Amino acid sequence: MAKIVLIGALPESLTIFRGDLIRSLVGAGHEVTAMATPAENAQIEHIEALGARFRSYPVRRSGLNPLTDIVTLFALRKAFRELDPDVVLAYTIKPIIWSGIAIGRLSKTRFFALVTGLGFAFQGRTLFHRILRSVATFLYRTALRRAEAVIFQNIDNQKTFIELEIVSQSKTYVVNGSGVDTNRFARVAFSPGPPTFLLIARLLSEKGLREYAAAARLLKERHPEAICQLVGPLDPSPDGITLEEITDWQTRGDIRYLGDTRDVRPYIAGCDIYVLPSYHEGMPRTVLEAMAMGRPILTTDVPGCRETVEPGTNGYLVPKGDANALAERMSWFIEHADQWESMGQASRRMAEQRFDVRRINQEMMRIIFSR
Repeated sequence: MAKIVLIGALPESLTIFRGDLIRSLVGAGHEVTAMATPAENAQIEHIEALGARFRSYPVRRSGLNPLTDIVTLFALRKAFRELDPDVVLAYTIKPIIWSGIAIGRLSKTRFFALVTGLGFAFQGRTLFHRILRSVATFLYRTALRRAEAVIFQNIDNQKTFIELEIVSQSKTYVVNGSGVDTNRFARVAFSPGPPTFLLIARLLSEKGLREYAAAARLLKERHPEAICQLVGPLDPSPDGITLEEITDWQTRGDIRYLGDTRDVRPYIAGCDIYVLPSYHEGMPRTVLEAMAMGRPILTTDVPGCRETVEPGTNGYLVPKGDANALAERMSWFIEHADQWESMGQASRRMAEQRFDVRRINQEMMRIIFSR
């Protein structure tokens, strides 16, 4: 039995994105402590129901304040001394960086990093982005010196880290995302009614929300009966989209914003086509969930997203940032409704064969424990 510390930023991500992995680790007899920012009682109870213990630590998922990051570093050092873990597995940028540095000379502890996407620091070409990318590259390089393995969710992200000499290729592995529970996300038949598109995402510009709203406006000129839904929480990061802007889209009739939810299944079941016009992803969880529920996919030809679509088989890819191309393909889906069923079946097969969470977790555990 190993003592494992799993570190993320937000407590809800521990259950939504890592819940099945926690359950698998506990089921294999390991002692798991899950760490994130302070959680509500209901969130802690959910984590404990998976068989893990919860411990909070201070971390700001976004922001560039070195003082808060120093507090994070010292809190993690204290936690590692007290917990004395055999394995630390960290995911997302700040947990990876500060965990890797905090481990320091704890020779007993084996460190693993799960890179779930490159994030804001590696996007854009402005001077600000270049400076941010340089800082992130240096910190990643420092943190990952102690890593036994760095796990990516798509080949493009792996290639970027290798080319920037953040990590050597011999340390890297690629898995097909976080996986999806194909039993919980069962296939659901299409419902009668007007053609309905759905996007589920945090309210961030980089998720392609503005392109989605603009495409919806163009689509309704040709197909006024179409419904374009949006589900997701507000996000405080610099890339966040305000509720005022979302409300403006709704007032104009472009989209229907349905708020946030803890269970996306009813929304996916109520849509015909799932849309994610993101600028970049590790491997988009909501797309995998829509695939498992038998929905055609319309997403962008970018790392992480392109791995989920076989064009013409289970959906289509469009260029990122291109609202016109997005609107044209949405219109195509309406005009070819006879193909929804076969595309949805293909999505379901792909989810079962490539992205089932049980397969992903077996691979993750093989990487960690077969070394």
